[in-house]
Amino acid sequence: MSFDVIVIGGGPAGMMAAGTAGSMGKKVLLIEKNNKLGKKLYITGKGRCNITNFTPKEEFIAHITKNPKFLYSSFNNFFNTDLMDFFADLGLKTKIERGGRVFPVSDKSSDVIKSLEKYLMNNDVTIRLNTKVKSIKTKDGEVEGVELEGGDVISSSSAVVTTGGLSYPLTGSTGDGYKFAKILGHEITDLKPSLVPLIVKEDYIKEIQGLSLKNVTIKASCDGKVLFEDTGEMLFTHYGLSGPLILSASFFISEKVFNKKKTYIIIDLKPGLTNDELNRRLLKDFDLNKNKYFKNSLDNLLPQKIIPIIINLSGIPGEKEVNQISREERKNLVALLKNMSFEIIGTRPISEAIVTSGGVNIKGINPKTMESKLVRGLFFAGEVLDVDAFTGGYNLQIAFSTGYTAGLKC
Repeated sequence: MSFDVIVIGGGPAGMMAAGTAGSMGKKVLLIEKNNKLGKKLYITGKGRCNITNFTPKEEFIAHITKNPKFLYSSFNNFFNTDLMDFFADLGLKTKIERGGRVFPVSDKSSDVIKSLEKYLMNNDVTIRLNTKVKSIKTKDGEVEGVELEGGDVISSSSAVVTTGGLSYPLTGSTGDGYKFAKILGHEITDLKPSLVPLIVKEDYIKEIQGLSLKNVTIKASCDGKVLFEDTGEMLFTHYGLSGPLILSASFFISEKVFNKKKTYIIIDLKPGLTNDELNRRLLKDFDLNKNKYFKNSLDNLLPQKIIPIIINLSGIPGEKEVNQISREERKNLVALLKNMSFEIIGTRPISEAIVTSGGVNIKGINPKTMESKLVRGLFFAGEVLDVDAFTGGYNLQIAFSTGYTAGLKC
C-alpha cells in the first residue's frame, strides 16, 4: 500500500495538514496512535476549545514567546480570519470573547473535532487509529515511507510529523516526533514546561484551593526585577497557583525557578483602586461595621474563602473590634491587599504544562513550506516545533497555520 502523503499525529496540526493535502488532490493517510482523533484538542479551553485569537497579525505575533519570525509565512498562508471562515464553511459558528479569544458558539470542543473530521472525510483522507509509527524510512536523503510498530512498511514520498510535545502524555503527546527528528539529523532544543502551574512555599495555600479570582493584577519578580505583569484571571490550587495569568507568567520565571533563584508572584487583589482609594474604601466599610469584629468586616470586599488568610497575614486579631483598628494597622492591611506575595519554589511537571517549550530546531526547517532542510519530503507542524506562545488561542492558531502550510506544500 502506498500514499502520496502520510501524516503522523491526529491533533489540530495533523488534521489540518491531512485535510489540506487531500484538498490538493493528494492521496493521504493520517495515522493516530489513540483510539480517536483530537484527544488533546478535546480538553483545551476547559473543553470549550479556544481555537484562535482575533487580533491583528503584529499584535498576535507579539504574544508568541518563542521564534515568532519563523511563523510569518504560515500566518500569511492561513491566519485567524481564514480559520474562522474555514470552520464556518464546515458549519461551525464561532464567537469572539474578552481578549479576542475565539470559541465555537456551542462552547464544545467536540464540535471543533467533528468539523475537522468532516474536512478529512470531504477530502478522502484515509484514517488509521490505534496505530503507532516506529520510524520514518528514508533513502538518499528522501522520505520513502514509514514503518509501523508491527513491522509493516507503508510507502510515501512525504511524511508530515505532527505528534505534539510532552505535555498531557495521556492524550498521546509522548515525544515521538522528537525521536523521529533526531534520528534523521535534526537538533532538538531543550524541552521544558511552558505555560505551567506554579508551586508555592506557603502552606496555607491549601486553605484557599479552588478559589478563582477575576480582574486581579499579578507581578512576577526575581532579584527585585519585575519579569511579567498583567491583569486577568487566576486560580489557587492545593500546591500553588494556576489559571491564565499564572500560566503566562510561568514562561518568564520557570528558568529562574529551575536555577533556584528567589522568585515571587505578587497579587494585587484590588487593582482598580489606588492605595488611597482602597484606604477610603476600608474606612467606609469599617464605619458600616464599627461594632463588629475585624473578622466579620471584610465580606463586601473579598471572597469569603480568602478572608481568614488575609486576617492572619494582616497581624490584626480577628476578634478585635473594627473601631479599635489603628491607622497603622489599616495602612498595613492596604499594603497586603495590594501586594499579596507568594514565593515560587517550583513548577508542576512538563506533563501538566499546556505546551512544551523547545522542540525541533527551526533552523533546520524551511518556514515557507515547513519542510526539513535535511530530508526531502519530511515536514513538521504544530507543537513538535520549537515555537510556543501565551494562552488565549495563540498556540492552536500556530498548529492550524503550520499544519495548513505543511499540507499545502507536501
